Amino acid sequence: MQTARQAALQRRRRHKLMRGTAVMLTAAGVLVCLVTAMLPGSKAEVGADVAAPAATQVRATSPAPTSPAPPTESSRAAETPTVAASTTTAAPQPSAKATPQTASTSTTTTPSAGRIQPGTTYKGVATAYAAGDGNGACLFGPSNDLMIAAMNTADYESSRACGAYVRVRAANGASITVRITNECPLPCAPGQLDLSEQAFAKLADLKVGRIPITWSLLSSHTPSTISIRYKTGSSPHWCGIQVIDHRNPVARLEVRTTKGWRSLPRTDYNYFLSADGSGCGGAMRITDIYGEQLTVDRAALLPNVAQPTRVQFAPH
Repeated sequence: MQTARQAALQRRRRHKLMRGTAVMLTAAGVLVCLVTAMLPGSKAEVGADVAAPAATQVRATSPAPTSPAPPTESSRAAETPTVAASTTTAAPQPSAKATPQTASTSTTTTPSAGRIQPGTTYKGVATAYAAGDGNGACLFGPSNDLMIAAMNTADYESSRACGAYVRVRAANGASITVRITNECPLPCAPGQLDLSEQAFAKLADLKVGRIPITWSLLSSHTPSTISIRYKTGSSPHWCGIQVIDHRNPVARLEVRTTKGWRSLPRTDYNYFLSADGSGCGGAMRITDIYGEQLTVDRAALLPNVAQPTRVQFAPH
């Protein structure tokens, strides 16, 4: 028979063997779990609160705001409203302060003086007439400055002489400067000037009535700038354009059309006419007898309103 000591020793051995077996079984279980989790297609779930991949979410949510891309030229053009041309715009109200947008002096072209040539002295006679308010065939309008004259029809040259400044000298040595604002019809002869009574009186006694003179073209030192005036009745369909306060005689006026610059014919009452309205209210180009050109970018179509510009011909 086993002694009590031997029985106790056997019990301890069995207990250790059972603990070792349990540890081995536990380790084997853990190893099996790990291998299973590593196998492809495994559906091992760590817990019920694991979120599904974002790619599989199908909830309808508002997209997150994003910064807009910089607009391209095409996108800007698409966003710009197209304004249709209107044929029912209200006519502008006349304003004595209307000022056309003007450009500086442009290029110089070939001189185009008519009968009156710069640097030439002409001989003739001077007579006198009652100038009244100073208005005349050139249609510049009334003026307080009555140092003016009417040019004989030949040298008036269908209003080409309008606005010209002339230095007049008498045989006695007296001289004056007058501006041409009128025409002296026949029997006024070529070379003859019909002076206002105020101007004639500075050369001789009015009772004399007729004196020999010489005269020549003068480039005025006027401080004013050129003005533009549309004739009464002007519209987008017909207009007359007049140049005022020019230092040198005007040789040509052109208007800008869809086909380029167009020269307008000049009347004997000192307006340039556009019979079909081409260029009325648009840009114009003015040339003096020296070939200097001034460009007026735009003059509003305001009948009978003098619109000052910012340009003037150079003195000569």
